Amino acid sequence: MELASFVGRALFVSVFLLSAWQEFDGFGDDGGRAAKSLRPKFNAFVSHVTTHTGQQLPPVDMKILVAAAIALKGIGGLFFVFGSSLGAYLLLLHQAVATPILYDFYNYDVDKKEFSQLFSKFTQSLALLGALLFFIGMKNSRRHGRQLRKKAPKAKAN
Repeated sequence: MELASFVGRALFVSVFLLSAWQEFDGFGDDGGRAAKSLRPKFNAFVSHVTTHTGQQLPPVDMKILVAAAIALKGIGGLFFVFGSSLGAYLLLLHQAVATPILYDFYNYDVDKKEFSQLFSKFTQSLALLGALLFFIGMKNSRRHGRQLRKKAPKAKAN
């Protein structure tokens, strides 16, 4: 069972590790292609936040955002492969922040091609988010179950 669990985690996390490697490989001096494609989406996100909350977000260097995403996916992915909850939390943080920015289906009309493509990717990202929450929940419930078994007093024979 341990081998199946490890292989499952390795296959799951391959999405994150391959993405982190691809972004790292093309990073360059300016954050690479990832930073260039993120800029308009991030600007649209900032515009939505400003419009709906009235709060102005501070300026952010796309190169730093891409580097942070690479770090979260790379480090989180490596920890997750070996069953660490910290890895799951790092990947969860990445997914929670990146999903609404990258897959901005809400910026398109329902009848546009972009809407359905982005909405599909958005829901797939939500599935990854759900899987990470499931992993964390299972990890915590197993730990909690072990603690209860250890604390249970043994019955004395008369």
